[in-house]
Amino acid sequence: MRVPPASASTPPSFQPLGRPSGPWRGRLYDIIFESDTPAGRAFDIGLMLLILASLVVVMLDSVPSLATRYGALFDAFEWGVTALFTLEYVLRISCVRRPFKYALSFFGIVDLLSVAPTYIAAFNPELSLLIDVRVLRLLRIFRVLKLGEYMEEFQFLAQAFADSRRKIFVFLSAVMTAVIISGTLMYVAEGPENGFTSIPVSIYWAVTTMTTVGFGDITPHTASGRVMATVIMLLGWGVLAVPTGIVTAEMTLRHTRRESTRSCPHCGKRVYPMT
Repeated sequence: MRVPPASASTPPSFQPLGRPSGPWRGRLYDIIFESDTPAGRAFDIGLMLLILASLVVVMLDSVPSLATRYGALFDAFEWGVTALFTLEYVLRISCVRRPFKYALSFFGIVDLLSVAPTYIAAFNPELSLLIDVRVLRLLRIFRVLKLGEYMEEFQFLAQAFADSRRKIFVFLSAVMTAVIISGTLMYVAEGPENGFTSIPVSIYWAVTTMTTVGFGDITPHTASGRVMATVIMLLGWGVLAVPTGIVTAEMTLRHTRRESTRSCPHCGKRVYPMT
C-alpha cells in the first residue's frame, strides 16, 4: 500500500505521528489527521463546530438565570459532547503508529484535557469551568483552512522571540529591579496611612503604574510620592517600547537573511551569504 506524502503546506509542528499499516487504521488515520480529503475536511470542520457549540453552552451555563432554567439541558448536551470527544480521543490513539508518543504530544494532552474536566466535574462541580480548555483545540483550524503561509509566518515570529529571549530576559530583569526599588521607595515615602501597607503592595502599585495601567486603587498623597510616581510613569513609556524594538530588530535580521538566500542553479540547495 502506497503511503501518501505529507502536505507541503503543513508545518512541522502539525505533522502526524506516523501513518499506520492496515486498511481500516489507514482509512481512519486519513479522516482524522488529514484535511486534504473531503472526509478529513468534513471531520475537522464538524469537530470544530462541536467545540464551539460546547464552549457556548459552557458560557451560557455560567449565567445564573439560564443555568436555573436550562441547567438540565446544558448538562445533557455537555455529557453528549464529552462522550463524542472521548470516542474521538480513543480513535486518535488507536489509529496512529506511535500512540504513546501522540498521547504525550501537545495536541494529545489537549485532547485528554478536553474530556477530563467533565468527568472531574462529576465528582467536584466547582471544577466545571475547566471545560473551557477545549478552546485550545481550535488551533487545528490552521490545518483545515490550509493556512500554510500564515503558519509559516507564525513560526517565523516564534523563532524571532526565541532568538531574542536572552535580550528580553536581561531587559525584564532590569525592569523587575526598577519595580522593586520603586515600590520600596514608595512604601517609605507614603506609608500604610496612604494605602501602601506593605512592600509587595507598593510593588504592585509600581507595576500598574509603569505599565501605564493605573487602576487607581492606590494613589500617592505626599509630594515626594507624586514626584516618584511621575518618574515611574515617564519611565513606563520607554519600558513598553523596548521589547517591541528587540523583537522587531530580530525579525528584520531574520527576514534579511531569508531574502538574501538563493538557490544553486544545479542542485537547488539554498545558499546562504557569507557574514
